[in-house]
Amino acid sequence: MYGSYTGRTRGARAALAVAGAAAGGLLVLAGCSSSSSSAAPPKGAPPPQAPAQQPKARAPFWVNPESTAAKRSGELRKGGKSGKAELLRKIAAQPVAEWIGPDDPEGQTRGYTEAAAKADRVAVLVLYNIPHRDCGQYSQGGASDGNAYRQWLDQAARGIGDRGATVILEPDALPHIEDGCTPQQFHEERFALLKEAVDKLKQLPRTKVYLDAGNPSWVTPADRMAGPLRRAGIERADGFALNVSNFQTTRSNKEYGRRLSHLLDGKHFVIDTSRNGNGPLNGADHEKAWCNPSGRALGEPPTTRTGDRLVDAYLWVKRPGESDGTCKGGPGAGQWWESYALDLARNSR
Repeated sequence: MYGSYTGRTRGARAALAVAGAAAGGLLVLAGCSSSSSSAAPPKGAPPPQAPAQQPKARAPFWVNPESTAAKRSGELRKGGKSGKAELLRKIAAQPVAEWIGPDDPEGQTRGYTEAAAKADRVAVLVLYNIPHRDCGQYSQGGASDGNAYRQWLDQAARGIGDRGATVILEPDALPHIEDGCTPQQFHEERFALLKEAVDKLKQLPRTKVYLDAGNPSWVTPADRMAGPLRRAGIERADGFALNVSNFQTTRSNKEYGRRLSHLLDGKHFVIDTSRNGNGPLNGADHEKAWCNPSGRALGEPPTTRTGDRLVDAYLWVKRPGESDGTCKGGPGAGQWWESYALDLARNSR
């Protein structure tokens, strides 16, 4: 962890997908009002198109053709800014997780999974509404109490139904117990809610569930996360997730994950590679390292071909280009920050 708490943030809400948008994968994007989108496109320039799906054998996860990165790429190209448009297409072309927040969870999960099913892909979803979320930091919020969370979870599960989904369950929830950020009086309820969530989601026929387990720089050694994961129902889950919204290298995550897997009877894991292309910011601590650090880059594209039997997938869980919070001049947590998105893409290999 960095300093007292990691304070990692991510967008809890995303715009609902249009279920039919992914069917063809090549619809023309409509630009919103801006100085760049109102300009005439260069003569002979091809019309902006939404990204196609990635090859299923390599990345069976759904690419949202209505993502902010895709829309902005289209608008920039329409405005003659092809260089920036191509940079944002590095993000738009990849499957990125959709974060399910407090409002209309059933509608959100249904919209995303239906759109993914039409494209013959699987939606990657992040359920992020645990009570006392993020300990009052940049991504504070969550359900008002345990019963409200259960109702929210029921709705989210109904929306997923029998369609394919890979779910990252409640980023930070367990690491914040172990690092002392979440007050002691909420621990037992949190373990119970997470275990119930795993059980409910695993009743769905085509849903995989990964409990968040932090990252190699947070709760160390890895042994410390084994107990909390067991209490949260890891035995019923498909595995655990590492590096959500963080910048630790894929190599260090694999080393941490293998140690934790050994303690959990060989459980598999997934790694968020969305922004770890240059690894963490060296020599920084606390906010400087986890909140909108400069010089970072996109990491390995999402894939199930990881070359490691314990690593089920590399995923882009954090949405590249969305702010970590109001630090270093950034907008609120989860809001689009185009200059940061462009830097991530520009710095990537």
